Amino acid sequence: MQHFVRPEGASPVNGYSHAVLFSGPMVAVSGQVPVDAAGQLVGEGDAEAQLRQVYANLATALAAAGTDLAHVVKLTVFLTDLADLPAFRKVRDEHQDAERPPACSLVQVGGLVHPLWRVEIDALAVLPA
Repeated sequence: MQHFVRPEGASPVNGYSHAVLFSGPMVAVSGQVPVDAAGQLVGEGDAEAQLRQVYANLATALAAAGTDLAHVVKLTVFLTDLADLPAFRKVRDEHQDAERPPACSLVQVGGLVHPLWRVEIDALAVLPA
């Protein structure tokens, strides 16, 4: 993978790459939400706890497909409240290499399927070489 964090002429970034070049098989991970293996909400009203569960769920899904968070090339993040952005950045930075971050889109949404969910994240990853 080749990460173009800030190509010449591109705007500054905060924890993502403007582009990621990769080859090989790709894994698409559906939107992961803050529920545990029993289907129970984790972290009601606590964005950081919900984000930690979402990242745990991403890691579980990626492992099932034979890859991991280090091989994520693109994240799409849905937050119901932009006040949760600092919590997202904190948890994200614990799970990714600052020198090789994935491309990322972050969108504020009016709501998610469950009214207590504050975050949903989907991902594209590659299989390790």
